[in-house]
Amino acid sequence: MIRSVVTGVGGYLPEEVLTNADLARFVDTSDEWIQERTGIRQRHRAAPDQAVSDLAVEAARKALEAAGRSPADVDLIIVATTTPDLTFPAVATIVQRKLGCPVGIAFDIQAVCSGFVYALSTADGFVARGRSSCALVIGAETMTRLMDWSDRGTCVLFGDGAGAVVVEPGEGRGDASDRGLLGFALRADGTKQDLLYVDGGVSTNGQIGHLRMQGNQVFKQAVINISEAVTAAAADAGIAVSDVDWFIPHQANQRILNGVAHRLGIDEAKVISTVAEHANTSAASIPLALAQGIADGRIRPGQLVLLEAMGGGLTWGACTLRL
Repeated sequence: MIRSVVTGVGGYLPEEVLTNADLARFVDTSDEWIQERTGIRQRHRAAPDQAVSDLAVEAARKALEAAGRSPADVDLIIVATTTPDLTFPAVATIVQRKLGCPVGIAFDIQAVCSGFVYALSTADGFVARGRSSCALVIGAETMTRLMDWSDRGTCVLFGDGAGAVVVEPGEGRGDASDRGLLGFALRADGTKQDLLYVDGGVSTNGQIGHLRMQGNQVFKQAVINISEAVTAAAADAGIAVSDVDWFIPHQANQRILNGVAHRLGIDEAKVISTVAEHANTSAASIPLALAQGIADGRIRPGQLVLLEAMGGGLTWGACTLRL
């Protein structure tokens, strides 16, 4: 059978670093308060002249280089983002233009922090069915543009960045020993909208708005819902959660990462955590953490990896893959 194989990974973080101490100069907070509650020490912030497509392009170039591919090979671009350059066109088409890719398929997915997992599943539908031979799947965000800097409960949590993977077809035997995307579980519950949302929109008030969150309730939902999805994605791949080599959760809060790992019985040594350095980069957090784990030599070809995320909507999901 044909599997959708991740052949290249890349990440990009803007140059500006905003530490907790920097935030404390204009927000009623402190480094100690932030670290104790979130595990975050710093975050990156896009320059005023950097659009989310610029971040996406940098990550995409690194992923293509790692895969030994060029923009000319790309026939599908999916960008997961909740902070697009413009209301339309899609960021994916802007990335297509900036990279110089040929005419092909390009569109965005909006599932907030779960966007990258949703985008991987969507790409799998194209690649595994022979409708794409070289797909770019990108998670890119400028979340700092959505912050209310007077709300210390949310503005300290988020950062900007982008991560990308190249997905190509590869032959498999149809079991868990195959390379590629092996299993998914995608979920949504629109009744929980008030727990995490942005209070602006084109068809409501015509404003960008600010991010609003009920942190304690989101924490409870995350630990319960993510654990179920991870177990389901592992089962869909025909493996047990204990079989995975690495667990790459959405980098929302170190306490959530620890809570999910504990609930699933995953050794914390198997958890890739970048939340201290990157903060929550929404749809970009998983591919950024994957890129870092590969770059530092922890994640190696042939290993089993579990990805998971939960975001506004509420949406959540998980993916099992073998690199």
